[in-house]
Amino acid sequence: MQYKFSPSSLSLLKDCPRCFWLRFNKGIKRPEGIFPSLPSGMDKVLKEHFDRFMEKGELPPVLKDYDDNCKLFDDKELLKIWRSNFKGIQWKDEGDNLLRGAVDNILVKGKKLIVLDYKTRGFPLKDDTADHYQNQLDIYNFLLRKNNYETEDYSYLLFYHPKNVNENGDVIFNTDLVKMKIDVKNAEKILKNALTTLKGEMPEPSKECNYCRWVDSNHKLS
Repeated sequence: MQYKFSPSSLSLLKDCPRCFWLRFNKGIKRPEGIFPSLPSGMDKVLKEHFDRFMEKGELPPVLKDYDDNCKLFDDKELLKIWRSNFKGIQWKDEGDNLLRGAVDNILVKGKKLIVLDYKTRGFPLKDDTADHYQNQLDIYNFLLRKNNYETEDYSYLLFYHPKNVNENGDVIFNTDLVKMKIDVKNAEKILKNALTTLKGEMPEPSKECNYCRWVDSNHKLS
């Protein structure tokens, strides 16, 4: 059996091995709640904002203040593919299992690429906020390297959260650019662990998984 993975689907393995196993081996997915529209709306306007600077061959101030030796990736057609949730950056292993990920943006520094990912939050960052996205960044860099691109040993997370509202009603967002060291070996371990889990018997659920707790109290899985 061949599997198709993405960073978000692999994150389910960390949340709960049994939910992960059921999704891929039995087609049983967790119930989907209402998806907030603000992050996707912000994602769209941010890509358009950064692309306007890319067209001019410039860096936006939020990046230039940190590293003006970079430039925005300017292969528009390739970036369009890499941003697509249906295509993204893809790679297949020897078992024909597919791993793909859709990036927000890419920076270029010399011959190396740097992943840039946007995040919209309701509140300022905590000490461990950026750590929650480590696996995602590692997987993006893993995919780029598997497609024969060189990447730096770090990536950027660009966080936006509402700061205040000015007199005419415009919402002002605060920005935090966080530099994250990446580890592609971590991505390899995640993929290996995913395949090992799926090829085995149904694992025990995570103790923190409310979905499994509800199922176990109302139904019996076999």
